Amino acid sequence: MFRSLNGQIEVLLVHPGGPFWKNKDIGAWSIPKGEFTDDEEPLDAARREFEEETGFKPGGGYLPLQPIKLKSGKKVLAWAFEGDCDASQVRSNTFKLQWPPKSGEWRDFPEVDRAAWFSVEEARLKIHPEQVAFLEQLIRDRESHS
Repeated sequence: MFRSLNGQIEVLLVHPGGPFWKNKDIGAWSIPKGEFTDDEEPLDAARREFEEETGFKPGGGYLPLQPIKLKSGKKVLAWAFEGDCDASQVRSNTFKLQWPPKSGEWRDFPEVDRAAWFSVEEARLKIHPEQVAFLEQLIRDRESHS
C-alpha cells in the first residue's frame, strides 16, 4: 500500500513479530506478503495475505510489480495499490513457536507486530534489502504517470 502525502510517496511496511525480530529494525521490515497454493490466484493470495497480516482490506487499482528472486531461490510476486490506513491499528494473525527454545512451551506470536508509514528514503533503509527493488519499481511507475 502506498499513499501520496504533500506530493511525496509513502509506503506501508510491516515489522515481523516473534522473538527473533523483536530488537531488529534496519533491514527487517517488509511488504505484507505470504505463501499461496497452486489452486489460488497470486493476486487473490496477495490480497488475502495483506488482510491477514494487517487487518485492513486492500483497495483496488492493483499495479503489478516485476517479481523478484530472493537469494534463497524463492520468487516473490507483488502488487502495489494506493490507499490509506491508521498503521497503529494493525491486527495480525498469529503463529505458534516453541519459546524459549527446547522449553516444551508453545506460545502464539503475531506474524506482524507493528506497521508504519515511511517515506521512500526511510523505507529503503527499513525494508529487507532484497525487497528494495519493489520500492524502485513503484517510484519509476509513479514518476512515469505524473
